[in-house]
Amino acid sequence: MVAEAGSGHPGGSLSSTDIVTALFFHTLNHRPDEPKWPDRDRFILSKGHCAPILYAALARSGYFPVEDLINLRRIDCHLQGHPDMHKTVGVEISSGSLGQGLSVSVGMALAMRLDKLPGHIFTLMGDGESQEGEIWEAAMAAAHYKTDNLTGIVDANGLQIDGFTSDVMNVEPLAAKYEAFGWSTRQIDGHDMEQIIEALDWSKSVDGPAAIIAKTVKGKGVSFMENQAGWHGKAPASEQKELALAELKEQAEALISGQGEA
Repeated sequence: MVAEAGSGHPGGSLSSTDIVTALFFHTLNHRPDEPKWPDRDRFILSKGHCAPILYAALARSGYFPVEDLINLRRIDCHLQGHPDMHKTVGVEISSGSLGQGLSVSVGMALAMRLDKLPGHIFTLMGDGESQEGEIWEAAMAAAHYKTDNLTGIVDANGLQIDGFTSDVMNVEPLAAKYEAFGWSTRQIDGHDMEQIIEALDWSKSVDGPAAIIAKTVKGKGVSFMENQAGWHGKAPASEQKELALAELKEQAEALISGQGEA
């Protein structure tokens, strides 16, 4: 998708692929044929530049045809570079301005409580995004109002556009910080499907907001992209695209045959 568009964000989309897959195909209570179903769970992609993985999950879930994905970032397409709730079915909020997703999620959680709706909100953030002060204002508010229908997930791949988060503005220890703000917290391997699913299920049962700190690898699954800040927001050239797809296909086939890691 990103190669065809000639622009986009492959690194953070790949680091969060396992998390988003677990959400859409295991955890979320949603109805693709009834996207505005009031009782649905909500998924908020706070790090909106990673729209490709959201669009892929929406299409594979049945919200719109998979064939639409190749039109990413085209002016006349509903799949823009950052999610647009007015154009793309299944998108809960327009995102991309970093730091806002958790605040919106707290507001949604409180509104759903007032309306006595059973749904749960899952919000995916980046660790670089966690440098935004608004994240921590929202974290404080969520704990104060005991939003037990809210789960915050941090895709902690350790990199942002300018390099390692530890060099740009260190955000660690994230788990201890969320705990200090009054959240129930777990740290997991964000590429271990069993750990992801178990943590997501756990998060729906705690008293108050839950935070999942998922340690991931930027560009996961593509050898030349892994742990490279340069692939934060760069499209692969044609030969690079073919190499990346071949590597991902090989891993997928290994999983299907039961010889690969989940």
